[in-house]
Amino acid sequence: MQWYLFAARLHLQLIEIISFVLKFIFILRTSFSKLPSHSVKMAKVTFANNKSPFYTALRKEVDAYFKQNQLSQQGNWRLYIKTIVFLSVTVLLYTWLVFYTPVWYVGIIAAALLGMNQAFIGFNIMHDACHGSYSKKKWVNDFFGYSMNFLGSNAFLWKTKHNVVHHTFTNIDGIDDDIMKIPVLRHCETQQKLKMHRYQHIYGILVYCLTIHFWVWLMDFIKYFTGKVVVTPLKDFTVKEHIIFWVSKAWYAVAYIVIPWYFLGFTPFIIGFLVMNALFGLTMSVVFQLAHVVEKAHFEEALHGDKMIEKEWAEHQVLTTCNFALKNNTLSWFLGGLNFQIEHHLFPKVSHIHYPALSQIVERVCKQHNVNYNYYPTMGEAIVSHYKVMRDLGR
Repeated sequence: MQWYLFAARLHLQLIEIISFVLKFIFILRTSFSKLPSHSVKMAKVTFANNKSPFYTALRKEVDAYFKQNQLSQQGNWRLYIKTIVFLSVTVLLYTWLVFYTPVWYVGIIAAALLGMNQAFIGFNIMHDACHGSYSKKKWVNDFFGYSMNFLGSNAFLWKTKHNVVHHTFTNIDGIDDDIMKIPVLRHCETQQKLKMHRYQHIYGILVYCLTIHFWVWLMDFIKYFTGKVVVTPLKDFTVKEHIIFWVSKAWYAVAYIVIPWYFLGFTPFIIGFLVMNALFGLTMSVVFQLAHVVEKAHFEEALHGDKMIEKEWAEHQVLTTCNFALKNNTLSWFLGGLNFQIEHHLFPKVSHIHYPALSQIVERVCKQHNVNYNYYPTMGEAIVSHYKVMRDLGR
């Protein structure tokens, strides 16, 4: 009888949630319809002088570093320890919250920690695995890459969005999905400014807190049903990947919604669920925004046909990317080296555990070839810079 009553209440409340989601999508569709339309055909973007001395010298020195120190470019015991820590913390916090529920104020703190820990799984485990830098073995990378699905999204879609699109066409408006948050947020000068953007530096925090909900329940489905990331088609989306997509979404709904809802009741569940995802989304969004949407980062656009980028690919990666807090070892440990974004963009198949050492090589070679090595000494300075960019783009 208890299951029957719960199923009935769940059914009614799901109807209300679906109704809200449909209304929200309608509002988004209306907002998008007011924006100028661009060709759905992907512009051809080419980079000048791809065999310039800069990347040749950089690649040579980095290869020499690994050879001389007899190091693998993939992860090692330091990465494996992180994997055990972050996955264990997630299991322990989830079990404690759902089955041994603490007093409400402790539960809220635990839910917040669970959300942040999920972001750390993404930064440290999923990110390396999906880039193929976690292990030399493909099946190991694939296995830990599915931690993205464990968190509610989809590894296959993410690889196209991040590895293919973002890493190739970084900060190029019209192609790079990471800066395509119009109409909600305006990330660069070439995007249309709406009245609401005047306050984006204020409401942006709320958007970041809602990022996971948008990602899991909206953006993934838009990519899935349109078959593309902005204008880049999804390739090799096999039957296996279709099955994984739907099974993963069902798993997330059961593990993070149905089970907690049943054992905790609606009010404790929804508070914990919102707090968890708010800290997950805020942590993830802030770290990625500090890499590309700051004052020192450069932007390009490919909105009106084919585009020739004046810089070579490697130099474009450096100019459109920023590092921060390079000397903060504790922060680097939790962020999976994503504060070393320049090194990551230049060598995405190298595990993040090597970035601190590589940063010295990259900065030196950048100086030798007069390429600006963008960085902020602290995370606080990077956050202030991002705030200024968002405020100025809304004025």
